Amino acid sequence: NEKLSVSDGKHMGFAWGPGDILVYETLYKASGMCSSLIHEVRKDEDIYSPILRKLFNESHHIFVGLQTIREDLPSKSKKPQFVSISKNYRSVIRACMEELQQAAGTSIFPVLSQVSILLAIELIWNLCEVLFIDAAPAGSLLLHLLDWVRLHKAEVDEKAREVLQSESPAEHRGYWDVVVSYVLQGRLEEARQMLVKQATLQPALRSMYKLMDTLLAKMPFYNPGGTQTLTEFDVKWRHWHEEVDRCLQDNSFASNQHLELICKILLGDEDSLLECKNLLSTWYHFLVTRLLFSHPTVKPTELHYYAQSCMTMFLDSRSVPEPLDSILLAAFEFDIHQVIKDCSIALNNWWFVAHLTDLLDHCKLLQSHNLHFGSNLREFLLLEYASGLFTHHSLWQLAVDYFDHCPEFGRVYLELQIERVPLETERKALKVLRICEQRQMSEQVRSICKIMAMRALRNNRLGSALSWSIRAKDAAFATLISEKFLEDYSARGAFSDLDLIDNLGPSMLLSDRLTFLGKYREFHKLYGEKHFTEAARLLLSLMTAKIAPRSFWMTLLTDALPLLEQKEVIFSVGQTYELMFCLEELTSSLNAAAPGSDPAMQEEDIEVTKVELLRLALARNLAMAIVKEGTVNT
Repeated sequence: NEKLSVSDGKHMGFAWGPGDILVYETLYKASGMCSSLIHEVRKDEDIYSPILRKLFNESHHIFVGLQTIREDLPSKSKKPQFVSISKNYRSVIRACMEELQQAAGTSIFPVLSQVSILLAIELIWNLCEVLFIDAAPAGSLLLHLLDWVRLHKAEVDEKAREVLQSESPAEHRGYWDVVVSYVLQGRLEEARQMLVKQATLQPALRSMYKLMDTLLAKMPFYNPGGTQTLTEFDVKWRHWHEEVDRCLQDNSFASNQHLELICKILLGDEDSLLECKNLLSTWYHFLVTRLLFSHPTVKPTELHYYAQSCMTMFLDSRSVPEPLDSILLAAFEFDIHQVIKDCSIALNNWWFVAHLTDLLDHCKLLQSHNLHFGSNLREFLLLEYASGLFTHHSLWQLAVDYFDHCPEFGRVYLELQIERVPLETERKALKVLRICEQRQMSEQVRSICKIMAMRALRNNRLGSALSWSIRAKDAAFATLISEKFLEDYSARGAFSDLDLIDNLGPSMLLSDRLTFLGKYREFHKLYGEKHFTEAARLLLSLMTAKIAPRSFWMTLLTDALPLLEQKEVIFSVGQTYELMFCLEELTSSLNAAAPGSDPAMQEEDIEVTKVELLRLALARNLAMAIVKEGTVNT
C-alpha cells in the first residue's frame, strides 16, 4: 500500500492487486484513521475477454510442455525444441490477434487496444526469438530479420492486391509505392514481376527496365544450408554492389526518377532510404533495409551500433522514443533484462514477460538473475502472472500448474491463493480439494471440507455434511452430524442417506458416535434380511461395549422387543441377563435423577408401559432360553 498526500488534510491510498487497482481516501485524526469509500480505478480487462482467455489456455499447454524438457540434454539438441516452442507461442498470439481483429466491429470489449498490445507483443517476441533463442549467426541473422520485418509490415501485400486488381496496374497511383516497398523488404522477385507491367507500357525504355531487372535478379542472398562460405558470399555481394554503383555513375537510370531511386536503395544510400520514410514507417524497418543493402553479413555484436544510429536518423530529434522503441533497442543491444523490465512496465499484463522469461531461462540466458528477496526473475514473474489468473472464476485452475513449477515460493503462493477461491458449488469444491489432496496440502483440505460440511449442515443436508466431515477427518464434527442423524431417526423412524451410511467402511472408526451410527444401521440391515441371531448379537454389543450413547439405550431395547417375541429363542440366557442388566441400569439411573431435572426426558424416553413390556418379554425369553439350553445340555 502507498499513500499520496493531497490538499485539505486528506490522503489518498492505493493498493495494487493482481486484477485491479484500488484507490481509497484516508483522513487522519487524533483518535486514529477513518477511511471513506474505496474506488476501483482500473480493472484488468484481459482476463475477462473471451478471446484472450484462449491465449491463456493455449499458452498454458505450451508452458507445461516446456517444463518437461529434460535438463540433462545437451544444449545443441534442445535448441530446435526451444525455437519450436517459441514459434508455438507466437502462433497462439497471432491467432488471438486475428480473432480480435475480426471481432473489432461487434465486440463490447476494448479490442482495438488489445490488438495493438498483441501486435507489440508478437513483434518483441519474434525479435527475441531471432536474437536470443535461435541466436542466428552472421549471414543467417539478416535473413531472419528480413522475415521479421516482412511479417510485421504486411501492408504492402494489401496495397499490391489493390493495384493488381485495377484496370491498368502500371498506371495506378500506388504502383510505384508497391514496387519500392517490395525492394525495401528484399522481395526482389515480386518487384521484378511488377516492373514487367511498366516495361510493357513504355517500349522506348525497355532496355532501362531490362537492366534494372538484371540487377535485381543478380543480387546475391546468403544460403545458410548451401556450400558457399560467408566469405565467398561477401565477395560475390561486393562485386554485385560495384556493378550497381557503376550503373548509377553511368546515369543509366537518370531519365527515370523511380528507377534511379531503386538503384540508390540497392546501394544502401541513406538519404534515399530516408526519402522512403513513409513506406518504411518504422526505424527498425529502416535498420533491416539498410543492413540488407549495406551490411548483409552483419554480426550480432555489431547490431547495437546500427540500431542506435538508425533510430537516431529516423526519428525526429525532438520526439521522445516510444516504450516500444526502447524495448526493441534494448533487444538489439542484447540487454535481456532491460527488455523484460521495460515490457513489465509498458504492457498491461504479466502474460508476456512471464512466458518469455520462462523460455529464456530454460535456454540458460538469464544467468540465474536473482532478485533481492531471494526468488529469481523467472519465478517472480510467473508468480505475479499466476496470482492474476486466480482472480478469475475459471482461469484459476491454470494458475496451479504455474505455481507447481516455481520451486522457491510456488507452494506458499498456492496455499494462500487456494484458500481465496470461492466455493460456490460442490463440484468446484471437489476440484479445489483434488488439487490440494494431490499436493498433500492437509491444512487446506481440512479447511475446505469443514467449510462445505458447515454449509451442508446449515442447509440440513446431513449426508453431504457427514461426507465432507469424514473427508476432513474431523472427529468432533462427524460426531455432531452422527447425533443429528440419530435425532432425525428418532423423529422419523427411518434413516436418510442410506447409501452413505451403508458404505462408511473404515471411515466409521473416525468417532465413536459415527461407529455407532454405522453399526446401528448394520443391525437394521441384518434384521431386514432376517439374520436375527447376528442382529441380536450386534444390538447387545452396542450397549455392552458402551458404543451406544446412554440416551439411545431405550431405543435399542425397544428394537430388541420384536426379537424377544419371536417363536424361536434368539437371545441366549447370558444375553438375556445382559439385556436385563442394561434395562435395570437405565431405569435406576433415571429414577435417581433429581425431580424436575429433565421431566421431558422422563416423560418421553421412560414410558412405564414400554419398560413393563420389556421386562415381561425378557422374563419370557429367559424362561424359554433356560429350557432350550437345558434340553441341549441333557
